[in-house]
Amino acid sequence: MKKPELMSPIRDWASLEACKDYADAVYFGVDDLSLRARAGIKLKDLSAFVKSCHGYGIKAYLTLNSVVYNNDLAKAEKIVKEAKKAKVDALIVWDFAAVEIARKHKIPFIVSTQANVSNWKAALFWKKLGAKRIVLAREMSLKQIKELKKKVNIEIETFVHGAMCLAVSGRCILSSYLYGKSSNCGYCSQPCRTQWLLSDDEGNVLINEGKYFLSAKDLCMIEFIPQLIKAGINAFKIEGRRRDPKYVRVTSKCYREAIDSYFNKTLTKEKVNKWKQELASVYNRGFSTGFYFSVPGREGIGFDKADNVSTSKKVYIGDIIHYYPRIMVGSLELKHRGIKQGERIVIEGEKTFIEQNVSSIHLKGKEVKKADKGEEVGIRIEGKVKKGDKVFALKSL
Repeated sequence: MKKPELMSPIRDWASLEACKDYADAVYFGVDDLSLRARAGIKLKDLSAFVKSCHGYGIKAYLTLNSVVYNNDLAKAEKIVKEAKKAKVDALIVWDFAAVEIARKHKIPFIVSTQANVSNWKAALFWKKLGAKRIVLAREMSLKQIKELKKKVNIEIETFVHGAMCLAVSGRCILSSYLYGKSSNCGYCSQPCRTQWLLSDDEGNVLINEGKYFLSAKDLCMIEFIPQLIKAGINAFKIEGRRRDPKYVRVTSKCYREAIDSYFNKTLTKEKVNKWKQELASVYNRGFSTGFYFSVPGREGIGFDKADNVSTSKKVYIGDIIHYYPRIMVGSLELKHRGIKQGERIVIEGEKTFIEQNVSSIHLKGKEVKKADKGEEVGIRIEGKVKKGDKVFALKSL
């Protein structure tokens, strides 16, 4: 049995640095026609980014998965041409215009979950059209996925972790209706994460279980990796193209270890519990198993809180103002708060992601145990950083 491909989300270059040791593939958008309009790689940087992915032995999948209108066709053509030049491994598409352009330029394509493929006949249709793989609808149960896989010999991909959309396969019109921001064009304003009241025709407010009754909990399938592998799923996808690199690192690491542990027969309940704790430490809205085992009920909704419920947070410390590569020391301006030896920190920048403990601090030529806000110190860094990179302390809640 072949290991499923682990696919991690990319917000920016730093996300690639965060997952490079764990992911088999990454998926990302560019400046336009992506469902995460505020996250991705600039089109002019596409070739360089794909080259970096391939240098790490990681496949690069470009999402072109928004609705494509008439005035978008020229943009779609341009993006696909650039993808061809950049040697992108596949395009993730669903609009038939995008599919046709991909076919025209002979680029492999993966059918986006936006296509809402929920049965084997639909899968067979896409296979005949030339699809390399299908990202199945998130509304499918594990039983239905197994049935589809038996009927159609095509690669299938499913989400295993991350945010769940209230709408079927993410095709929501609520954001567009309320705010004029179309989720199907990448600009979702997430009205489902705000407080709502239920009232009748006479204006009476009805009592319910909480004010966030449209806010779905996040998907987390770390506990059920064996069942997903046995079902024949070819690729496991982590949602989160707008999440920070720390989220990308932790989720990628946990699912990599889970997959590897299954195949080397070292998977234990203790490991699963440890991974669940790690996953809870980064951005999440509480966890559920989505539609895999049943249609979600009240247990799938975060009634009382729609925002992050993670068990840790990042606290801004300051900025790197210089880096000395020979001695691997960075000058850190403590703009927001002090720092002390032994603290766990994260350093993030446009192309930087490093997580480490503070092993040494030097202030005015002397080693110290701690330094206060407003001071400039030197700290040893376990990697290359750049001027302007941000330094954060990791704090448990």
